[in-house]
Amino acid sequence: MLGFTMNQRKTARLVAKQKVPLATPTDLTPSATKDVSAALNALLADVFALYLKTKNFHWHMSGPHFRDYHLLMDEHADQLFAMTDDIAERVRKIGGTTIRSIGHIAGLQRISDNDAVYVEPLDMLAELREDNKTLAAHMRATHDLCDEHHDVASASLLENWIDQAERRVWFLFEITRAGTPRH
Repeated sequence: MLGFTMNQRKTARLVAKQKVPLATPTDLTPSATKDVSAALNALLADVFALYLKTKNFHWHMSGPHFRDYHLLMDEHADQLFAMTDDIAERVRKIGGTTIRSIGHIAGLQRISDNDAVYVEPLDMLAELREDNKTLAAHMRATHDLCDEHHDVASASLLENWIDQAERRVWFLFEITRAGTPRH
C-alpha cells in the first residue's frame, strides 16, 4: 500500500473486512457451522415463542391459584429468556449468523402460538407442559447434531437447558395431574 495515504489504507482495510464482516474464526467445519447454526436458530425461535406464550399466560392467568401459577410462569419465563442470549451468542461464536426479527422467529419456530382471548388456567399449564416437552425433544435432537459435528461446547449448554426444560415439565405435570383420576 505504498503511495497511499493513511485514510486510503484504512478505507481499503474496511472494504476488505466488509466482504466477510461477520466471519468468526472457528475450528468447526463450514458444514458444522451451517448445520449447528441452523439447529440453534430454530431452537432460539422456539425459545422466544415459548417465552412469549409463557408471559401471555402469566399476564392472563386468573382463578383461585392465581398467585402460585402467576409466579411459576414468571420463573419459567425468566429461565427461557435467560437462554436466548446464550443461544444467539453460541451461533456467532461458531461463525454463524442468528435471527434478526419477529418475522424471522415466526418463520423458524416449531412451538405454536396461542392467540385465544381466554384459556382456562389448567389448560394453560397443560399446554406449556407439552410445549416444554417438545422443546426438550428439539434440544436433544440438536445435541445429537452437535455430537456428530464434535461441537462439545454447544452440546454442554444444551445439557443444562434440557435439564431445565425437564424440571419445567415436571412441575407443570404435577400441577395439571391434580384432580385427574389415578389408575
